Amino acid sequence: MIRWLVSVVINAIILIVVAGFFDSFQLSGIGAAIGASFILSVLNVLVKPFLILLTLPVTILTLGLFLFVINAITLMITEGLMGDAFIIDGFGTAMLAAIFISILHLMIQKGIVEPYKNKNR
Repeated sequence: MIRWLVSVVINAIILIVVAGFFDSFQLSGIGAAIGASFILSVLNVLVKPFLILLTLPVTILTLGLFLFVINAITLMITEGLMGDAFIIDGFGTAMLAAIFISILHLMIQKGIVEPYKNKNR
């Protein structure tokens, strides 16, 4: 449970960073970032596996690059559920944000999480 809460907070911080880079990706505040992060984590558990299974042939043909489209779709669903607190101006922005979010997650994983795990062994 604590690991999941930390993940929600880290995702909220990443969303705030992304909102700082893209004018067409807007959050109304920290509460909106935490809410969007919570919704994204629920969608990643409930909806994303279904979308991956549904689009498996395309994902295989694109060597996994279609996963960015799936991530953009989950961002757009989150935007729809959040209302005016979270605004993405178009699918192109959602795609760029999904790529940017993935890169930030990778940087956090490789730069912070893995060295911390290796240090505690």
